[in-house]
Amino acid sequence: MKKIIASVLFVAMSFTGFSQIKTPQPSPTSKIEQMVGLTNMTLEYSRPSMRGRVIFGDLVPYNKLWRLGANANTKISFNTDVTIGDSKVKAGEYAVFATPGKDSWEVVFYSDTSNWGTPQKWDDSKVVAKAKAEVYKMPVKIETFTMTFDDLTNNSAILGILWEDVYVGVKIDVPTESIVSASIEKTMNGPGAGDYYSAAVYYLQEGKDINQAKEWIDKSIEMAGDKAPFWQLRQQSLIYAKAGDKKGAIAAAKKSLSGAEAAGNADYVKMNKDSLKEWGAM
Repeated sequence: MKKIIASVLFVAMSFTGFSQIKTPQPSPTSKIEQMVGLTNMTLEYSRPSMRGRVIFGDLVPYNKLWRLGANANTKISFNTDVTIGDSKVKAGEYAVFATPGKDSWEVVFYSDTSNWGTPQKWDDSKVVAKAKAEVYKMPVKIETFTMTFDDLTNNSAILGILWEDVYVGVKIDVPTESIVSASIEKTMNGPGAGDYYSAAVYYLQEGKDINQAKEWIDKSIEMAGDKAPFWQLRQQSLIYAKAGDKKGAIAAAKKSLSGAEAAGNADYVKMNKDSLKEWGAM
């Protein structure tokens, strides 16, 4: 009897010892943070690998809800409201699931993020958005399941999903324009030189009312006076050029060039000289 008890204790101690050994996760977790316009997106998911297996149509069946990765829910969060497909999605955290098909996937954003894998009981009322994503075949195979934020603009990003030889992408639109417009409207009640400058440059970059941009950049430079920095004068020259005022653009570029040379900034010296040559002033 003593021998049996001793053997049991030895086995128990052996298992206890092994449980303290650290080994790599077969599907390691990943966390990505991405700023899209003025919206912060955070993605958390687990990353299984192929390991010689056929993935889509086998390990991951077609036309069946998939957890989109491994282990706990894949989760995505937004700090502003966003638009996915035709759905407005409130700021918050959501689980992401997918139903893969040969030619397209359905990607679902779900308000309950507490599940391990897919929910035991699906609740349609918790679906906040659905998006159809076309399947693109890749010329190489991706060994490890990968999610990305692709094709970033001020107003949108593509949530990319890659594994085996498949890529699908879901567009997420963000409300940058409305946030900036509201900020501009609020700030213009008592703006400073920096506020006028930021608003003018935004209008230039987004192809908005260039005459309004010109008015704002002029106010910014006027308020700064002799202390207007060369990089702001550079933007003034570009706005004038876009507005069709070549004479004003050349004058601003010459001031920017002078300031850049005094500051020893070779990049701005070159950019201003290139623009002056383009506008026939050098």
